[in-house]
Amino acid sequence: MTSFYDQALAFLYAAVLAAVPLLYGTLGEIITQKAGSINLGVEGMMYLGAIAGFAAGSATASPLLTILAGFAAGAFGALIYAFLTVTLKANQNVTGLTLTVFGTGVANFIGEQIKTNAPVGTVFMSDSLKGALTPLHLGPLTELPVAGRLLFNHSILTYLAVCCAILMSLYLNRTRQGLNLRAVGENPAAADAMGVPVARYKYAHILVGGGLSGLGGVYISMVTCLGNWQPNIVAGQGWIAVALVIFAMWKPLRSVVGSLVFGALSVLRLYIPRDVADIPGAIFSMLPFAVTCVVLVISSIRMKPEHRQPASCGVNYFREER
Repeated sequence: MTSFYDQALAFLYAAVLAAVPLLYGTLGEIITQKAGSINLGVEGMMYLGAIAGFAAGSATASPLLTILAGFAAGAFGALIYAFLTVTLKANQNVTGLTLTVFGTGVANFIGEQIKTNAPVGTVFMSDSLKGALTPLHLGPLTELPVAGRLLFNHSILTYLAVCCAILMSLYLNRTRQGLNLRAVGENPAAADAMGVPVARYKYAHILVGGGLSGLGGVYISMVTCLGNWQPNIVAGQGWIAVALVIFAMWKPLRSVVGSLVFGALSVLRLYIPRDVADIPGAIFSMLPFAVTCVVLVISSIRMKPEHRQPASCGVNYFREER
């Protein structure tokens, strides 16, 4: 019989695994909103990254090309959004929702076509690719009693996500470009008057945000699902990531903690003994989304001014009106 210690350790490890795609999506949306844009297409960009990574992995067996393809596909979705909202001044909310529908449909269609055209009706990833994206063995660090499994037994994409959070925090708070970006998000007219190229900043950071969301999709298709394409593979995680931006108060390092919390909620149903709580599984399935709604309500009521959304989010900038 599995001990409580082993069960708790397995739960924490599963929470970390479930947190990674949420972290990528959250970081992508944070950098996008810091540029003054609300992109509700995180789900769609994650789908585009998932299918691009899946297709590149099955065609090339290269871990690097798989990751780059996912990033590029997410950035491509963000480019569509940026062109429509920054250049053509389209409504940001409607454009983001349309991107979600577009990405979901394209990914599911291409994924099913790849599986249908495979010789045996399914796609098998090469052992080398699976080995490169499965948890790394870091020697003595991995053998440590508790920290070994929780901290040093993960895919390279997990460590890349944490590095992105740290680098993004440093970028936003310690560099001139990061301060310029925050100015663009708060008051693009003032930033423009100081000589900051507002449109260029918006385009660049929206694309980076889309690429990060695409990496979240790559993680889902290649790590969570072990290279097996499934319909509706992202399953609403992009929407949770959008809410996590508020939970994290637009701070990259706080998003790491928030992703862990929501990752734990998403796998909780697998670790609740049936003899302890006879609760329908549907309750646990909806728990992350229910908590998301509660977080949105509480955050909107109790949010301090210094922790609020960038002031120009959702508002298109017309240079002629400044």
